[in-house]
Amino acid sequence: MYILVTNDDGIQSPGLLALRQALDAIAETVVVAPERNWSAASAARTLHDPLRIDPVAMADGCAAFVCTGTPGDCVALALLGFLPRQPDLVVSGINIGPNLGNDVSYSGTVAAAREGTMMGVPAIAVSLDGRRDADFGPAAAFAARLAVMAVEQRLTCEVVLNVNVPATAIRGAVVTTLGRRVYRDELVVRHDPRGRPYYWLGGAEPEGDLTEGTDTAAVANGYISVTPVHFDLTNQRWLDTLRSWRLDG
Repeated sequence: MYILVTNDDGIQSPGLLALRQALDAIAETVVVAPERNWSAASAARTLHDPLRIDPVAMADGCAAFVCTGTPGDCVALALLGFLPRQPDLVVSGINIGPNLGNDVSYSGTVAAAREGTMMGVPAIAVSLDGRRDADFGPAAAFAARLAVMAVEQRLTCEVVLNVNVPATAIRGAVVTTLGRRVYRDELVVRHDPRGRPYYWLGGAEPEGDLTEGTDTAAVANGYISVTPVHFDLTNQRWLDTLRSWRLDG
C-alpha cells in the first residue's frame, strides 16, 4: 500500500508522528502536512495566494513535506501531481481532541480526508479524545489496522471513515452514527492599550448527547467509534414539504 498521511494540527504534531510510525509498519507512507495548526478550518482552500511545499524532517528524523496551505490544500496538491503516483488511501490525523457529531462540519482533519474522497481516493480521519501529551499509540495502532481492512475490503470514495478514540482504557470498537455536540461558545471582549475592542471566541468544552449508537456515546463509554460519513447534505424529509410551497409561482 501507498498511503498519504496528513493532519490539521501541523507538521510538528505528536499525533501525526505516531500515525505515520504506525502506518509505516503496513505500508509505504508519504507525509504532506500544513506548517501550522489549522484546527476548525474545515474545507478551506487557498485560491488567491501561491502555495509552497518543502521537504522537512519529522521529530524521528524521517522525511516528510510541509505545505504553506490548509489541510485541504495539502491533499489537493499531493493528489493533483505533487506525488509521483496516486496513493491507495488518505489517512488524516491523529487529531488532538475529538471530532464527534457536528464537529465534522468544522474539522480540518475530516475535511482533509474528504478532499481525498472528492479526488477519488478512499480516506480515513482519526481523532483522539485527549490533549497533546496523551498516548497516541493505541489510536495509531487501530488506524493502521483499519487502513489494512479498508484497502482489503475496497473502501469506496462514497464515505469517509471518521474514527474517534477515547483517551481512557479502550473497551472495544463500534460502528456508530453521528451524535450531537452542544457548544457553549462565548464572545470574550478585550481592549487594547488604545481602548479599541478586540474579540476572542471561546467557551467551555462542548457536551455530547449520550444516545445509544452515536459516536458521542461510544467515546464517552470507552469505545472507539467508527462512523461512515458522507456529505450529501440534502434533507430528504424536507423535499416534499418544500415542493408543497409551490416555488414555481
